[in-house]
Amino acid sequence: MVFHLVGLGLGDEKDITLKGLEVVKRCHKVYLEAYTSILLSQQVGDVSGLTAFYGREVVLADREFVESGEVLEDAADKEVALLVVGDPFGATTHSDLVTRCNERKIKCEVVHNSTIMSAVGVCGLQLYRYGQAVSLCFWTDTWKPESWYDKVLESKRMGLHCLLLLDIKVKEQSIENMARGRKVYEPPRFMTVQQAAEQVLAVAQSRSCSLLGPDSVAVGLARVGCPDQLIVAGTLSELAETDFGTPLHSMVIPGDIHEAEEEHLSMYYTPALAKKYNDKLAAERTKHGM
Repeated sequence: MVFHLVGLGLGDEKDITLKGLEVVKRCHKVYLEAYTSILLSQQVGDVSGLTAFYGREVVLADREFVESGEVLEDAADKEVALLVVGDPFGATTHSDLVTRCNERKIKCEVVHNSTIMSAVGVCGLQLYRYGQAVSLCFWTDTWKPESWYDKVLESKRMGLHCLLLLDIKVKEQSIENMARGRKVYEPPRFMTVQQAAEQVLAVAQSRSCSLLGPDSVAVGLARVGCPDQLIVAGTLSELAETDFGTPLHSMVIPGDIHEAEEEHLSMYYTPALAKKYNDKLAAERTKHGM
């Protein structure tokens, strides 16, 4: 019948749009996709807040349930909704569901919502001046990918800002448990701005890169869309030592910063960066006799 992809936004269950809420209330089954992101107001795996607010039972849908296509089974003759934190097309998994619906002749409708890809503009760096977004994943002792760094440098060379999406590990298995076929899952993990800054600095040092280093400016964002959101703009070395608190976190490596952008961004400068900025403004006023 109809499969609905419904964006929830970034903060809590109240960020759903009126259109999205109407869809939820009339669907036969409602699932929450729980592995590409999390709703910041909820504990991982807890859907009680959504169930209570929407007045409909919300069922947790893990990676296997969604990516196997099992989530589509009832949509052949009923209305089914998959709730997605942010916007439905913030993850490639959901594009795959659209094509599967097309193959099965199931009507698919989408309700959009805010995502970090748009909400990152809150830091003051204008959205149309961003290059590619990149994903950083947790390093292990034997696996330290750094292909993302080339895209950061590409944006940097073009004067464009680069959004770094930080890793989320929910219902993941260790290599040992996977090999033994044991359904034992690791505790949830969320990459922090501190860890991301450390990765950027580590790769920059290993490559002897002059474009990025400890004194390069970056922006850390935490819990965007929530009352306690935190934004700090400082050097990479400063961000590597800053506690941004609970998840979710993101980071931006700025390109060329326009003066209008910097006026906004300076609201979030660390004390050292704020002093440097204020000294620059004072020097400019002196130069122009103001």
